[in-house]
Amino acid sequence: MVAENECLKNEEGPFPEPTPEERDLPLGKRGELAAVRFLSRKGYEILETNWTCVAGEADIVALEEDTLCFVEVKTRSNVEKGFPAEAVDAKKRDRYERIAACYLATYEHCDIRVRFDVISILVLSENRAFLRFHKNAFGVE
Repeated sequence: MVAENECLKNEEGPFPEPTPEERDLPLGKRGELAAVRFLSRKGYEILETNWTCVAGEADIVALEEDTLCFVEVKTRSNVEKGFPAEAVDAKKRDRYERIAACYLATYEHCDIRVRFDVISILVLSENRAFLRFHKNAFGVE
């Protein structure tokens, strides 16, 4: 697993000053929007957000070069219950593998690498957050 840390400020990061519509969104939804901005800035092609199937929901499905990435986003406003990524347990990993199988059953390409990532966001203030990108979070590397 490779982790990448970034402190996000409103002038440069994916947690900019919220629009009036975004102000009313729950924290988790704002985190997902921030994660999409972060991945787009890193060159990922966002294929789906909140993709649902019988196995559950993938927060983000994205393409990084020749790798299909299923991204779980966890956002918290404090660490009372632990850091956001700690909420991704074995049960959630199993669910994401089933979600990926459902997605791949409908995906047009048959020969593609698949990776599972986690984006952990700790909100520090209204327009500032600490983002940790856990690339290949379910891998053994």
